[in-house]
Amino acid sequence: MDFGGDVEQQQEAFGDLGLLLLLALALVYMVMASQFENLLDPFVIMFSVPFAFVGVVWAFLITGTTLSMTSFLGLIMLMGIVVNNAIVFVDYTNILRKRGMELKEAVMAAGRRRLRPVLMTAFTTIFGMLPLALMRSTGAEVWRPLGVAMVGGLLVSTIVTLVLVPTLYSIVEARLRRNARWSR
Repeated sequence: MDFGGDVEQQQEAFGDLGLLLLLALALVYMVMASQFENLLDPFVIMFSVPFAFVGVVWAFLITGTTLSMTSFLGLIMLMGIVVNNAIVFVDYTNILRKRGMELKEAVMAAGRRRLRPVLMTAFTTIFGMLPLALMRSTGAEVWRPLGVAMVGGLLVSTIVTLVLVPTLYSIVEARLRRNARWSR
């Protein structure tokens, strides 16, 4: 059996969007690596991206939404927002460490001082997408998946950014210091 017509076009479009998503992930990582001038900080930041996808899947299951072209575009947009929230935390932690703070103290201070910007970014996007996710009018079947993807992904990724990213940052930095002492 061979599928054609709309199904064939949909498969090609999803393949293209999947390639676009991988390319966007690689480009975001490369830009962050050049900005941070190391490879580990972007890795810590990119750690929050898969959890955004988990949030999208949960939101789709809860709302009964299916993956569509617009929801896939929402995934690509979501990746940039999620990465931005983690960058805010990691960059400020690095600034505090360069000013002479110890690792634990810098992570805790960055968590306190960057909680508000991260939450503001997440909540403004969530509240902006909520009408789209809840709409029931004509044309809702086209745009609703985008809103559901953005809201679900941001809810989970914000928690990950605030809890798991600082934890992973602390673990990676502590191991780097330990390995640096052993190599001497």
